Amino acid sequence: MTTPEPLPMPMLARGQHQSPRHGACFMELASYLAGEPWSDAPNCTHWALAQLARLVNDLTTDEKRPLLAPLVPLVIGQTDFDDGFAEDLALIAATAALPVAAPDLERSIALGMLRIGAGAGDYAHSASAPWPQRAQDALTHEADAEALAWAHRSAARMGRIETGASAATSLTLVSARAIAESSAPDAQDRLRELLRSAIAWAHERSGTDPATIAALRPDQWQDVVAAA
Repeated sequence: MTTPEPLPMPMLARGQHQSPRHGACFMELASYLAGEPWSDAPNCTHWALAQLARLVNDLTTDEKRPLLAPLVPLVIGQTDFDDGFAEDLALIAATAALPVAAPDLERSIALGMLRIGAGAGDYAHSASAPWPQRAQDALTHEADAEALAWAHRSAARMGRIETGASAATSLTLVSARAIAESSAPDAQDRLRELLRSAIAWAHERSGTDPATIAALRPDQWQDVVAAA
């Protein structure tokens, strides 16, 4: 019995591209597959999920980036979420980053987690279960004691600040960067798993089954981006 050859994957590239002739990033390929104008911020994907996809795309090495391609179809149509969805994704990213983050970034991540639903002061947040509790558990079991104490002191000095898109965006950015820059030997795999987890949560929130979405086929993208 012969094993079928694996399908070729698109050679995704970092950054934004003016047209397919100059390459394609994760979200640009999503815009193409969705039949939208070429863009790295298409309407077919919620802005917070698109932000994370762009971060993971750009922080992934050239060698590993084609492995992200099978996830592209899974972000299409994931749009209809409330304001707390961005905070959900920020906590997902922070919880994934905390065990491997360098000390300077660990402090920023811990502070961000405290502000978005992990139990510091009277902060307003919209994150949904189970992520605030998982963030609290991660801070309890994964955070360095000095980093956590610093984060609590900083949160207390800051006082009440409304959270939302800005705080979520910043925490997602720092967390993805912390994973990519960590010394963990599987940092690239952790980045890809972060995006996979965020996509899985989007489908759970929207009540859709990612298993029903057709796999990415070469005929869908070979006219746009080169095969690896």
